[in-house]
Amino acid sequence: MTAERTITSSAAGGDLGRQVDTLLAGLAAEPWGQVTASVYETARLAALAPWLPGHAERLRWLLAGQRADGGWGPPGGYAVVPTLSATDALLAAGGGRAARRGLAFLGGLMHGARPIPDTPAADLIVPVLVERIAERTGTRLPLPSGIDGARLAALRRRLASGATVPTKLLHALEVLGDAARGAPGVRPAGPGTVGASPAATAAWLGEPPAAPDPYLAAAARRHGGPVPVATPITVFERAWVLGGLARAGVGFTAPPGLVESLTAGWGPAGTAAGPGLPADADTTAVVLFALAELGHDADPGVLQHYDTGEFFCTWPGEDGFSVTTNAHVLDAFGIFGHRGIAERISQWLCRRQESDGCWRDRWHASPYYATACCVLALRRFGRGPAVSAAVSRAARWVAATQRPDGSWGRWQGTPEETAYAVHVLLAADAGTDLDRAGHYLAGPHPPDLPMWHDKDLYAPHAIVRGAVLTARHLLEHRRN
Repeated sequence: MTAERTITSSAAGGDLGRQVDTLLAGLAAEPWGQVTASVYETARLAALAPWLPGHAERLRWLLAGQRADGGWGPPGGYAVVPTLSATDALLAAGGGRAARRGLAFLGGLMHGARPIPDTPAADLIVPVLVERIAERTGTRLPLPSGIDGARLAALRRRLASGATVPTKLLHALEVLGDAARGAPGVRPAGPGTVGASPAATAAWLGEPPAAPDPYLAAAARRHGGPVPVATPITVFERAWVLGGLARAGVGFTAPPGLVESLTAGWGPAGTAAGPGLPADADTTAVVLFALAELGHDADPGVLQHYDTGEFFCTWPGEDGFSVTTNAHVLDAFGIFGHRGIAERISQWLCRRQESDGCWRDRWHASPYYATACCVLALRRFGRGPAVSAAVSRAARWVAATQRPDGSWGRWQGTPEETAYAVHVLLAADAGTDLDRAGHYLAGPHPPDLPMWHDKDLYAPHAIVRGAVLTARHLLEHRRN
């Protein structure tokens, strides 16, 4: 595989072109990634590593982020994981009114054992934190529907027998409690991270190191104390931005080394989102697509490692499936002309479309992201009789859900979701009046709303900005 040249056209000009240049410069200047701090991860770090510099700042940040109703995080079931984590951290720090309010909120939220969203490791995180809070307070909160602690118990038995920690668990190693400390077979990667996770790294250390841990100190310093849920995410961020710009026909010159960095960690199973994480089909497919769009040689055959025979898993042993991973796999095989696999994945994606016309996915809270991924892949590379109708249904759903101010959004209008909606409508050539959407996207933007799935929700700023800029570019090109 080679990475030797970049697009150098001047299609992006004026103010929009300058913003693209700024975006790309940021990718080079911030190689760990540009993401929001995480309530869950910050609270775990506060509970696990009060010795780490910035502890007081982490507690103050958690207190400032508590909602009026006593919870933390997004609405509904998405609040369970961050509120459990923040409440436990404040209890570990001595309790107080904020911790009591968190407990009261959790009592109401978890009453009736309603299901919670399918976020990574939730079936391990929730029972562990319920245990911790019960140990501190004597109050045993109910578990949500679908989470019974059985997987946690099985994992504990497996590790007690002497087995090593599964690679895909490293990102959430903190769920093992004391057993995470110096766990056999676990070794820091890249800048010294376990699982690209500050919480997992702190759990593995278990106690203050003789000298300050450079990875944890750097992760905390970047946000003034709080930490992201995953860092670094170098390949993930760069692949999504570069591939998105190239797909939309935005001309740019990538800073030196940026394209080459996409393949720096390439192995037999492709690549991971960042150091410390396992390779996965989603990141690998997006990298392959970005490289092809930028004119570089690559071989999508590495994705066969993830082929279940029906669809492509995000990683071997995945529970469930992801439509956006498969949409990205369709991009990767489609751009290299693999028609047989493209037809199989096209038809699988069409069968996964919701009755209202959208797609929903396990890696993002918004159906607009999943729908845009599927429509863009199907419109360009889809094969089979169901594709055209599926794209049309998606466009009708998007057009019908626009808000009066021209935006789109699950909980409120957001620039990110509006950008995805614009991509869908333009790809489908829906003939919809998008002037209001263009005006909204050009206006002042509120802070990015965390909507991407990890242990709790986060916003990858550069990826979101890339989606908005490409939507604006396409709207300008359409008018011209």
